[in-house]
Amino acid sequence: MKIANNIYGMKVRELVIAICCLASATVQAQDLHFSQYYETPLFRNPAFAGLFEGDVRAQMVYRNQWASVTTPYQTASLNGEYKFPVGQGNDFVTAGLQVLMDRAGTVALTTTHLLPVVNYHKSLSDEKNSYVSLGFMGGMVGRRLDRSKVTTNNQYDGFGYNGSLPDGETFANNYAYFDAGVGLSYNASIGNNRDDNYYVGLAYHHFNKPSSAFYNSIQHFPKWVASAGLRTSMGEMAYITLSADASLQGTVSGRVHQVIGGAMYSRKLDDITNPNYILHFGAFLRWNDAIIPVVKLDYNPFSIGLSYDMNISQLRTASQGRGGFEFSLTYRGFLNSRSSTKDIPRCPRF
Repeated sequence: MKIANNIYGMKVRELVIAICCLASATVQAQDLHFSQYYETPLFRNPAFAGLFEGDVRAQMVYRNQWASVTTPYQTASLNGEYKFPVGQGNDFVTAGLQVLMDRAGTVALTTTHLLPVVNYHKSLSDEKNSYVSLGFMGGMVGRRLDRSKVTTNNQYDGFGYNGSLPDGETFANNYAYFDAGVGLSYNASIGNNRDDNYYVGLAYHHFNKPSSAFYNSIQHFPKWVASAGLRTSMGEMAYITLSADASLQGTVSGRVHQVIGGAMYSRKLDDITNPNYILHFGAFLRWNDAIIPVVKLDYNPFSIGLSYDMNISQLRTASQGRGGFEFSLTYRGFLNSRSSTKDIPRCPRF
């Protein structure tokens, strides 16, 4: 967003506040979001950390949105997890880190999150996978903008814009605050097939109600996120995965909700028991916003995913139906150590 030099009667202070209110689509009204939300498990719910087959997992998602309408909004997520057994039973602990970066507008309004995560998995059965998990996430969030790209009416000299004139504003270029969230999840296998399983979860983000702003303080409203997923086999060579998230944030007078869900069909391309190649394809719907076709390829131990938002919201006329492109890359594997979960029959996974 560029503050034009022909704006009169409005100082950049009001505009920056407006930017922050709009950008609170990332904090107060609507947090950052991804179409491949299933590739950002810690961001959805800290109790989803460790719900994978393996000891370690690293995931990266990059999103480029609204390039057809304005300066592209760029969002990236990077998370890493390490899962290990604790005690004498079948309990586990997962430690991880969630990193998020978002850049918007011509003033390069940038938000960076550094959020450590810890999740405890309590086994509820000695006969099959059945785990309840309690996770916590908390860390620092920093925001900044590029003052050199901000122009104000104070820099209009009567004939045109003059960049040598001071902008007449004293706001800081950056600030930081502490943010935290908590989550609970349950995941279990279905019957005797360890590959058929499901999960449900509920997360409460921003429970400390942090305040932030370049000028006047803006409170981040807490956000509830309910999630569910199901994976079921379709013969020996294929399976289908269903998943959905529903979030609610704000006050009674200004609540924002978002629902996204869909399905992917997966086909093993080589070995039945330990496939190196699996092809996934499907589609998701972000309610009143976008239809999202998805394709993904597993090449053990890596996965690559591509998706594209086909905009169906009220902005579709301006965007010509073009929303956001996303790319994801995942690594998942076992460690050569005594604490590895490779040969453990019961372990939290999805």
